[in-house]
Amino acid sequence: MDTVVKGMLEEDPDEEKKGLTLFGRDLSKIPCFRESFLYGVASGIGVGVASFLKTSKPLLSQHIGVGTFAVGTLIYWSYCRYEWSKQRFDAQLMHEALKDKIRYEGTVVEKELEQKGVLKSA
Repeated sequence: MDTVVKGMLEEDPDEEKKGLTLFGRDLSKIPCFRESFLYGVASGIGVGVASFLKTSKPLLSQHIGVGTFAVGTLIYWSYCRYEWSKQRFDAQLMHEALKDKIRYEGTVVEKELEQKGVLKSA
């Protein structure tokens, strides 16, 4: 299921979830935060351990691990936010198209639009 659609379905105004708050913002409500952070941590630990096994230099391995964490988190964050915004844009277009379909259903305008090929009958 798309993350945008899942986010729309999970929104419940009566239910208040408490998550980790940083600078007055709930981090659990930021799209892609959890996934990008987890991928960054996993890649940083994996690459840090692999570099330690290869070089046996703990300080260098720490630097490599933290660098990999930062770069991996930023890259996955950028990719995930791009995909999220693309899905959100598509969902908004679909929402507008469905509103138009409902608005024109059973009218003369619907028949004209179907003849032009703009609307498709179900």
